[in-house]
Amino acid sequence: MDIQTIDAALLSKMFLAGAKNLEAKKEWINELNVFPVPDGDTGTNMTMTIMSAASEVSSLTDPDMETLAKAISSGSLRGARGNSGVILSQLLRGFTKGTKGHKEMDAVVIAAAMEKAVETAYKAVMKPKEGTILTVAKGVAEKAQTLAEETDDLEEFLPKLIEEAETVLAKTPDMLPVLKEAGVVDSGGQGLLEVLRGAYDAFLGKEI
Repeated sequence: MDIQTIDAALLSKMFLAGAKNLEAKKEWINELNVFPVPDGDTGTNMTMTIMSAASEVSSLTDPDMETLAKAISSGSLRGARGNSGVILSQLLRGFTKGTKGHKEMDAVVIAAAMEKAVETAYKAVMKPKEGTILTVAKGVAEKAQTLAEETDDLEEFLPKLIEEAETVLAKTPDMLPVLKEAGVVDSGGQGLLEVLRGAYDAFLGKEI
């Protein structure tokens, strides 16, 4: 039984689980934080950003795509803290723009929304740096485009996106020397991966 679409109720569950997983990994992500300054707050900033959105999402009783998109977008913008939080909020804002006019999301819609997310986030940063959360997001969005042409089975589509995020994240030290020196991957990229992992667990019906 392959699952081909995600409706608002499931997307809402996935978003909340992604937020929770990021929060759970917050301290560890703080420890990875060496770029742009080693101030150890990437995990905290990203968590504050996504939790602000999560509390708006939690207060929706019966969300449709439109109300869900609004809650995610306005909540994350309102809660955005620090560089990583601002970028995360822009990724979320772009992604929710991609849900417009859809009652459900299939692989093609997800891929388009991811592309919109990346476009929105790159525009929001004065000088986008590769080897960061932006690079990870871009890698995932590009992979989604390719995969959407090959499969409409989300049980095949989603895990491959997570694999791609892991692959790109592992390459971030080769793009940013400061990461290589510290022997870490990019903290913001790791944060994004944790959101995706949590969301995928919820998609599979795992309890977070």
